[in-house]
Amino acid sequence: MGDLRSRIVLGGVATMAMLAGGAFGQTAPVEPTRVETKSPTTMRPEIRGTFGIVAAGRVYTVAAGTQMLTQGGNAIDAGVASVFAASVTEISHFGLGGEAPVLIYNAKTRKVIAISGQGPAPAKANPQLFRDKKMTMVPGNGPLGGTLPAVVDSLALALENGGTMRLEQVLQPAIAYADGFAMYAFLRDFFVSEQKKTEQWEWSKRTYYPDGKIPAVGEIFRQPNLAKTLRTIAAADHAAFEATHDRIKAIEAGRDAFYKGEIAHHIADADQKDGGVMTYDDLSHYRGEVGEPTTTKFYGYDVYKTGPWSQGPALLEALNILEAAHIKEMKPDTAPYIHTATEAINLAFDDRNAYFGDPRFVKMPLAGLLSKAYAADRAKQILPEASVTHRVGDPYAFDPSVKRTGPTYVPHAIPVTGEKPGDTTSVQVVDKDGNLFSATPSSGWILGGAYIAGDTGVPLSNRMTVFDLDDNSPNVVAGGKRPRTTLTPTVVLKDGKPFLAIGTPGGDNQEQQILNVLLRVLCYDTPLQLAIEQPRFNSLHFHSSFAEHQDEPGVLEIEDRVPADVRAQLTSEGHKLKVLGPYAMSTGIVAVGVDPTYGTLRGGADVRRERYAFGW
Repeated sequence: MGDLRSRIVLGGVATMAMLAGGAFGQTAPVEPTRVETKSPTTMRPEIRGTFGIVAAGRVYTVAAGTQMLTQGGNAIDAGVASVFAASVTEISHFGLGGEAPVLIYNAKTRKVIAISGQGPAPAKANPQLFRDKKMTMVPGNGPLGGTLPAVVDSLALALENGGTMRLEQVLQPAIAYADGFAMYAFLRDFFVSEQKKTEQWEWSKRTYYPDGKIPAVGEIFRQPNLAKTLRTIAAADHAAFEATHDRIKAIEAGRDAFYKGEIAHHIADADQKDGGVMTYDDLSHYRGEVGEPTTTKFYGYDVYKTGPWSQGPALLEALNILEAAHIKEMKPDTAPYIHTATEAINLAFDDRNAYFGDPRFVKMPLAGLLSKAYAADRAKQILPEASVTHRVGDPYAFDPSVKRTGPTYVPHAIPVTGEKPGDTTSVQVVDKDGNLFSATPSSGWILGGAYIAGDTGVPLSNRMTVFDLDDNSPNVVAGGKRPRTTLTPTVVLKDGKPFLAIGTPGGDNQEQQILNVLLRVLCYDTPLQLAIEQPRFNSLHFHSSFAEHQDEPGVLEIEDRVPADVRAQLTSEGHKLKVLGPYAMSTGIVAVGVDPTYGTLRGGADVRRERYAFGW
């Protein structure tokens, strides 16, 4: 209860800071006269404002983004600074050597762009490499566990394609945190539980346990090697700008200091010394992509996701199925509503596992998967009873441009008991102009043992374990190929205008936890913070993306605030319920957006996982 009370107090502090808007020269907008009703009670207040709002995983991360807004930056500048800050202060779940897929809504161009932010496998990676080592799956930790670091490239591309600042500017909060930040309890718990696994690698021990001890809560924790790496990037940006006065060239110079300079040599040398296959050539030739997102229209809202190199389009398919099943006519927290949403998720995720992969390597029937006609066909497969088998659809019949080239792939669980996969964080930003920034940064986590690449202070990614070793899989490992990542930013527009940016940690659960909240907001106009705090459900039916690809057919996690009679009805329909505590779902939604009625800004943060939001 003490932790819960502290979160409520923190929410109150944020509220008081917002109400003191006069200190920032803000004037409260005049609303039209209307009949007032009492606002629903939430554990935290919904943040409201007109200047900008940052929502993210930790207060340090939110503070970094807010600092950029006060210095004149926009949502993209703030989002980039927040992600860099998270890579220093949220290292239980995310580090600089990980990945950061990004969606940006640019208020000037009125377009949404997708930045891949997911590094590929090293060139020498292939199934035989792991089979020769008697491995039945790709490891998620250590020198063989990392895809190429994508964070610096992704954030540089974000600045170039919507930001106004340079790397030197947005890196300042992260550099300050690397010089030292006060240890907090959530992170320290991971330092305790993962010490033995992390200390097996020399530079990991030197970086996180330099004196063989764990910093106490409140003690200053320093990462001098990481600070040096960040300063090297900033210095290259600064020097190039002084010479050219060209912002883009300066950003490129800062980016190249990481991928083409001494940092890259040190990363590659350390990885190979410890048994990895990442090379300097891999790093120096790496370049992320800026492209079109995938999208669908759901009850008049345009929902945008990244491409099928991620699990993003699975949410779009699920939304299409639910629209065909008339989910809006069902009442939330009832058995028909939960049953229908769960079955739609299961159908979409079985398709995810069968068809999704890096489009540079795999030709897939994406147009068929996202067609309304295919969704209507899939909706007919939702029966009164819970599904306990895997049901892959036939999207080829709805996409004549793509021909089937082999048998449909159905994953199988590997009979190995491995580590529970690590997790993720999330950064969402909106500014006064309506720019939206949505990022899902991850990997380089401590869980299972962080692998630090030499004296760079950079923890490498853990994303290689998402690959399959089955040659029939569209997600089979290959050099230069991106794994089908679970990382999944989300942007929603209404009538072509910015409406919402939303994200969460949670691995495979990310899409359906976002879905839980989206349905409340898009179908029932539920206030944002209230929607985030409502009871959640989460299917475990489909094969996991990680490690052993385990599945639990028919199993549904559900929070106990869902009424007992509803849970009883779901059980009678064949759902195998795992009943969790009142706010115990493994998630941490953060969201920001624009109120379509008044044009003002709003934001919310989950009480689960101690998420934070602040703005005015």
